[in-house]
Amino acid sequence: MRKYLLHICFPVLFALIISIVFAFQVSAYDKTDLMKVKVTGDCADCDLSAADLSDADLSGANLSNANLSDAILRDANLSDAHLSGADLSRAKLSDATLRDATLYRAYLRDANLFGANLRGAYLYRADLRDADLSEASMNYANLSGAKLNGANLHGVIGLTVEQLSEARTLYEAELDPELMEQVKDKYPHLLEEPEYEE
Repeated sequence: MRKYLLHICFPVLFALIISIVFAFQVSAYDKTDLMKVKVTGDCADCDLSAADLSDADLSGANLSNANLSDAILRDANLSDAHLSGADLSRAKLSDATLRDATLYRAYLRDANLFGANLRGAYLYRADLRDADLSEASMNYANLSGAKLNGANLHGVIGLTVEQLSEARTLYEAELDPELMEQVKDKYPHLLEEPEYEE
């Protein structure tokens, strides 16, 4: 009887072990993109959604068209990083360094950029709708064609009315009173509801 049970149970037990090992290998492969960016710095088109990259040094990394939605990038160094076309929606970038980063057509809707360093960042045609940019540094940042509907721009360091004049829209954006008065005076059209729909 024992021999009979052993013959039946052993294949079932063996199959169970194999399935556990296979599941472990699959979960390890899911982290390939994360390891790739940490080791090589080249992760164009990678899927890093919801990845925890807090404090990571990604300076100069190629993250073009990468999916970084909901990623945690607090205090990360992304200076000189290539993030053109990257999806950073809802990403947590508070106190991150994005100095001189290329964010051409990057999608930053609802991103938390509180206290981030965006000095010299290239944000041409970036989507910053409803993003929190309060207390961020934005000296010399290029905001040409950027969408800033509903963005929080309170206490932004180095932000000028000239930079804002190149934005696509500031509809419902929150600005410091002095800057808001300058926009109302010189570029009131930026505060109007945009006509386009997406």
